Amino acid sequence: MKSGAAWLASAAPQEVDAFLEGLSDNALASLPWLFEFWALPHQLPPEGDWKSWVILGGRGAGKTRAGSEWVRARVEGAVPDAPGACSRVALVGETFDQVREVMVFGDSGILACSPPDRRPVWEATRRRLVWPNGAVAMAFSAHEPEALRGPQFDAAWVDELAKWKKAEAAWDMLQFALRLGDHPQQVVTTTPKNVEVLKRILHSASTVTTHAPTDANRAYLAESFLAEVAARYGGTRLGRQELEGVLLEDVEGALWTGEMVESARVDRLPTLDRVVVALDPAVSSGAQSDECGIVVAGVVAQGAPSDWRAYVIEDASVKGSPLDWARAAIAAMDRHKAERLVAEVNQGGDLIESVIRQVDPLVPFRGLRAGRGKALRAEPVAALYEQGRVKHLRGPSLGVLEDQMCRMSLRGYQGKGSPDRLDAMVWAIHALMIEPAGSYRRPRMRGL
Repeated sequence: MKSGAAWLASAAPQEVDAFLEGLSDNALASLPWLFEFWALPHQLPPEGDWKSWVILGGRGAGKTRAGSEWVRARVEGAVPDAPGACSRVALVGETFDQVREVMVFGDSGILACSPPDRRPVWEATRRRLVWPNGAVAMAFSAHEPEALRGPQFDAAWVDELAKWKKAEAAWDMLQFALRLGDHPQQVVTTTPKNVEVLKRILHSASTVTTHAPTDANRAYLAESFLAEVAARYGGTRLGRQELEGVLLEDVEGALWTGEMVESARVDRLPTLDRVVVALDPAVSSGAQSDECGIVVAGVVAQGAPSDWRAYVIEDASVKGSPLDWARAAIAAMDRHKAERLVAEVNQGGDLIESVIRQVDPLVPFRGLRAGRGKALRAEPVAALYEQGRVKHLRGPSLGVLEDQMCRMSLRGYQGKGSPDRLDAMVWAIHALMIEPAGSYRRPRMRGL
């Protein structure tokens, strides 16, 4: 559903003129302050009897504006001095300075969003906002959870919860304080991070969620900013969190962590001695089939195996028929001038090679058979990452692969579906580093 602003932007000039001419003087004057008209879908409260509304979004997605407008909607009445639905609000940020500079005085803060006749007054010494109708919003720092012991509220706005250092304690104290009125509610505006308190809130039956990437709010963001962050972080694990607003969870006992993956990133490739494309074929096709993992990797194999370095270059995974993934794998070989295509053949056998040779009869192909489970096969590859011997080329294609990596533990894969991309990456590193190292013979020293 389009917002009013989106309709205005796409309407013909005569339609816009007709719309504006049809408004009374009062309606025209109030239009800039009608957030329901201008809001994006993720900025409007969901319907229903919820306790917590969590707005997950990328940087610049409009979360702060949504929080400010929700507070306005709760405290303002029909006229400036009329009571609203709520009269005592808690504003909680990571620090008091961030509450003041972002939630209160920021470009999308409460004061900037309030019409002149309803704008609250900031009482600095008491750290609170006071509206013309008597409603009060008190500012709190999450660094001081005990400050929430005593006051009581009928609404709360919590900003950037996922970055609070004392998140559990501050959140718990707020829940005890949120006890006024018939149905106290709270809104949480945050870029998601893998923290327990946020995951607990999201899993609560009384929580509703809206979500939007940075790009959803592009009309209000500098094009140079969008281009720069997309070029540097698009498709990466960090980009999925900070730009797409996706909650990325590292499972307990994972073979890879987000920190390990981020530290493996490089901006350019060295001259590679060998490049392979690894294929983890899907055993079925159709709308419900798994994806076929296709990963390109290369190696610098100079000196002893302990000096070798591998580079994961591209994730070219696809969902489709066997001919679709065969074409995609051979296209990846052509793009990167790969020497060989390797594929797991445990479940497809000779059929996999047959399909590939329908596309290219002369392709250098090697079938690989797994003798151990996925986790055991992945463990030595994870050890190479820990040693800093596998790197990821920064680019738009590796984000989903990196998510799968951070969900693989020794107990198996802890995500949904099959870790197809991860399997392909593991086969590539085995082919480039682990198997060749096993057959490496150190050069003999000549006698004097």
